[in-house]
This record gives sequence, structure tokens and C-alpha cells, in this order.
Amino acid sequence: MNNKLPAVLLLSVFVVATCGLIYELIAGTLASYLLGDSVTQFSTIIGVYLFSMGIGSWLSKYFEKNILSWFIQIEILVGIVGGISSTLLFLLFESIASFRVLLYGLVSLTGILVGLEIPLLMRILQNRFEFKDLVSKVFTFDYIGALLASLIFPLVLIPYLGLVKTAYLFGILNVSVALLVCVNFKKEIPAVNYLQSASIISILGLLLGFVYAEKITNFSESLSYNDTIIYSKSTSYQRIILTKRGKVLRLFLNGNLQFSSDDEYRYHEALVHPGLQALPRARKVLIMGGGDGLAVREILKYPNVEQITLVDLDKGMTSLFQKNEMLLSLNKKSLLSKKVKVINADAFTWARQQKDTFDFIVVDFPDPSNYSVGKLYTNSFYSIIKELLNPDGIMVVQSTSPFVAPKSFWTVNKTLESVGLHTVPYHNYVPSFGEWGYIMAMKKSFYKKPNSFISNLKFVSKESMDQMLYFPKDMAKRETEVNKLNNQVLVKYFEDEWASVL
Repeated sequence: MNNKLPAVLLLSVFVVATCGLIYELIAGTLASYLLGDSVTQFSTIIGVYLFSMGIGSWLSKYFEKNILSWFIQIEILVGIVGGISSTLLFLLFESIASFRVLLYGLVSLTGILVGLEIPLLMRILQNRFEFKDLVSKVFTFDYIGALLASLIFPLVLIPYLGLVKTAYLFGILNVSVALLVCVNFKKEIPAVNYLQSASIISILGLLLGFVYAEKITNFSESLSYNDTIIYSKSTSYQRIILTKRGKVLRLFLNGNLQFSSDDEYRYHEALVHPGLQALPRARKVLIMGGGDGLAVREILKYPNVEQITLVDLDKGMTSLFQKNEMLLSLNKKSLLSKKVKVINADAFTWARQQKDTFDFIVVDFPDPSNYSVGKLYTNSFYSIIKELLNPDGIMVVQSTSPFVAPKSFWTVNKTLESVGLHTVPYHNYVPSFGEWGYIMAMKKSFYKKPNSFISNLKFVSKESMDQMLYFPKDMAKRETEVNKLNNQVLVKYFEDEWASVL
């Protein structure tokens, strides 16, 4: 056997480990994008993938002859299956009823093939190293490859390549391992010309997919949206889609509608004005979330406000709403105002480090559909925000639908009360979302409904405020638990309640 074989195959361990974890991350991310941004998706994908790898490892004992040849064939198959997986899932999401069968079928197949790789490599190398050295070297390269994948996936691959291109790229790398072994060890491999040709054809096919990945992505996403997609980008945190029909713009994050330009004013006026109108001396405002600048637009209608700090995790989001002409028209260039300071940071971490206080705080995070967002609805987070609120200040929290998800809504209310805040729940109707809820919170129970509102509003008025403060029986208060970091009951409530209408 050629003396170069150990070095080449140890390099192969590194490559296949990196590719294997990338496929797993792609599947989990795709499941979150397409089926809902939920910890359940990632958890079940990882579980199925690891179980399938175990099946692959068990099956490896039945490969007894021509191990190098089998290894090459498996690399080609892994590259093809892994490379086209995201394309298949995107294209077929809207067209087949049993999408989860396809998803978990691809995850299982990929996991089984990946599970075969390392055992076969160890058997190929078993006569070249002592057992302890073999195990040490193989698993060292395996774990280093896994570490590299976990770092570059969110920081480099998703923001700059996207899911489809990333899948094709690592498919190419997998098949390139097969080709590398073919080229270097022709004498040791039966039917090497056939395998070499298969590797080259597979690489060319995957390369073609890589080149046309953007068109594939645009076409597949167009099947999922009724309107024309005019902007799409994957950031380190989410998939941003902007659609247009006539004059109406709609923003989607990970497939979930965030606003529609024809009625977003109802949401944002209700979010801001009931609280800020009651604070005639408000000077300093904090907005957490709200990277679209639409809440900022409403706050800038008050000349007494001197400083607005906006904290949003995703720079890709805030940059879009600072540069896109259509969006600048919608948010009235609010994020470019000299009064506004935009900070791209994790809200929880940022808030813990602050000593400044604010007269009015807007908490406008996405719905608590997963634990990473759910932590921003916990008593721990609200305790931190409470310290940032001036004694006579008001905080308002968007709190999902009290009609569709009453337990979720009233959990937010109870969690705010649990940290010693006085609350004023209210709601309004937004056509794109239905009945939507908000909760004002303050250190003192002083809130009085304003007698009048500023004149340039389309929806909020003294009369509409009367309706917003009234809760009929089907939205009446429910008994719930406090949402804590160690239980995150709100995520469970939210998933259960919204699952019944989706």
C-alpha cells in the first residue's frame, strides 16, 4: 500500500467530519426556516441524524472486501445526497404533503452514509498505526473538523453563501476526497477508472448547482410566497425576505411575516403611542428589537424626545432599513436620524452591562417561538430591564395574540408582574395578524389613559384606546406560570397555541 495513504486518509477524516456536521446544521436550519423556528426542529433533526450515524457505523461491519473502493463510493454518495439536499427540500416544500417524510428521509440517509465513513477509514488505517495511535489520530482530526464546521457555518457560510450554495460546496468537498484517493492510489483500487469518472461527473454536476444556487434559491422561495420576492439574504441570525405586490411590501424573517406595509401602522401606533403619549416629559427612549425602524418612526413624532437608542441583534436587518429606498420611504429614514443610535448586540448581554436609564422602553422582539428568543421574555430579563426604567417611566412589550394564544399573552403579563412591575394589558386588530396584544409595565401604578393623542396618527385615538383596553371573555385573563430561564414555559404555551391554527 502506498506510503502516502495514511496522510491522505487522515486529511479525509478532517474533511468528512467537517462536511458531516455541515449537513446536519443545514438540515436543522432548513427545518427551522420551513417548519417554524423552534427548538423542536433542531432537536429532532440532531437526534435522527446521530441515530442514523449509529446505524451507518453498525452497517460498516458488513463491508469486508475492497474497503477503499467502498469508501470512495460512499464519499460520492454523501457528496451527492448532501449537496442536493437543501435544493430538494426548498423545491418540494410547497408541493408535497408529506414534507417531513422527505426531510427526515434525507437526514437519515445522509446520517447513515456519514456514519459509515469513519469506521471504514479506521479499518483502512488499522495496519498503518498502533491501535491507540489510530484512535487518537482519527478522532483528533474528526473533532477538529467538527469544531471548524460549527464555527464557520454561522459566521461565514450562511451570511456569505447561504444554505443552497453551502450544501453544494461541501458536496464538492466530499466527492473531491473520493477523487483524491482515486488519483493517488490507482493500483490499490479495483475499477478505479469508473470511480474516478463518477467522481469527476459528480463534481461537475455539483459545481453546476453551486453556480446556479442563487437562481435555484430564488425560484424555490418564489414557490413559498404569493408576492414577488425583491430582496432575500441570509444573515448570521435569520433569513430575510422582502416581497412586493403592487405598492404593498411584506417582510418575512425565517418565513414568518413581520409586517405588511398596508397595515403596519396599526401595530406600531398601538405599540408606541398609548405609552409615550402619557409621558409628556420623556426625553430618552430605548427600543429593543424593532430593527425595521418603524417604531422609531412613531417615536420621532414627539419633539420632546431627544435621544433614541435601538438595540437589535442583526446588523443585516438594520443596514437594510438604513439603505433600501423603498424601506427608507416606509420608515421615513428614521434610523438615519441624528437622535437615533443603532447598536447591534444581543439584548440580554447589552442590558446587563448598562447603567443608563430611560423614560420609555419599547420591547419589540419576535414571538417566543424558541428558547433563544424566549429568554427575552423571562423574569430574569425583565428584572434587568426594570433597572433601566426611570421611576416614572413606562415600558411596553409586544406580547403575541391574546385571542389565538391567550396563555402566552397572559404569561408575559404575569412574568412582568412577578418582578414587581404594574401592568396595563391592551390589544388591537391588525389585519395581517389578527388580534394582537401589548402590555405596558411601570414601577408605579400611575398610568392614565391620555385624553388626546398627537394629530398625525392613522389609527390610535381616545376612542380606539377605549376598545384596546377592553378584554372580552374569549381573551380574558388566564392562570399561567411565570416564564423563567430554567423552564421557558412561554415557548411551550406559544408552540401549543399557535400549532392549532397553523
